[in-house]
Amino acid sequence: MTSLESLADLGLVQRDVPLGPFTTYKSGGPATFFAEVQNRQDLGRLVASQVGSELEVLVLGRGSNLVVADRGFPGLVVRLGGEFAEYEIRDGLISAGSAVPLPRLARAVVEANIAGLEFFVGIPGSVGGAVRQNAGCFGSETTDCLVRAEIVDLHSGESRFATPEELELSYRHSNLAAGDLVTRAEFSGQPGSAETGKAELLRITRWRKEHQPGGTLNAGSVFKNPKDISAGELIDTLGLKGLSIGDVSVSTKHANFFVAGPGATSRDILELMELVKSRVFSLSGTILEPEIQFVGFE
Repeated sequence: MTSLESLADLGLVQRDVPLGPFTTYKSGGPATFFAEVQNRQDLGRLVASQVGSELEVLVLGRGSNLVVADRGFPGLVVRLGGEFAEYEIRDGLISAGSAVPLPRLARAVVEANIAGLEFFVGIPGSVGGAVRQNAGCFGSETTDCLVRAEIVDLHSGESRFATPEELELSYRHSNLAAGDLVTRAEFSGQPGSAETGKAELLRITRWRKEHQPGGTLNAGSVFKNPKDISAGELIDTLGLKGLSIGDVSVSTKHANFFVAGPGATSRDILELMELVKSRVFSLSGTILEPEIQFVGFE
């Protein structure tokens, strides 16, 4: 009996858990192994089972930037909750577990009269995902306010703290490997006022409602922005709004969003991404790089 199977007997690990419900696209097949970890003791048990393992690992946050293959993910999916969804604000320093939703953190920081993290309200991900991708919007990025992050290597069991420089954070990039699990992050801001901060939160949320396809199945920006132009503007300029494959189409409201219907498959999303990328290259010579993570595909 493998270590993971032993943890399954304890209820920490489950088999063949559908991943679609954990993503904003609501598509995708099951994970061979799925662990929802609520505390550090259980995380220690899971890490112990993976030391030296070659099993592929996927760290799952809020699923807002992820497409899982229809066949599923043939490895271990780790999702943090419980104590990893807690945060603390003390003496101007914000310490947040990786499962804390970014909009919730943004509002709490504003209430504490701290400025600089308001942009998080416009990102439907988690703290862990923000560190991993250096998430950003409205001219700000995670690296602007991140002090350090706690990282656990699921394959070696080693734990470390890393600064933005050590993480090599750049536009939608970090040097974190698939088996690196962000457990906690510390942020700093500047003295601010709750009144001013709330006005900024309102401005950001209103802009999103006016310019992005809310109330639909989507995963936010599909492509990273190339130099000198936004991906959405480029796709729009080339007349690709409304382009579709299966039950997935390029949003007519924001061309860097793909909107899925109830019959959409993950394969449809991947193929539309590839079609748009190909069309943009043939029409403009620009190579678009996906911002969304595609996992489990052959």
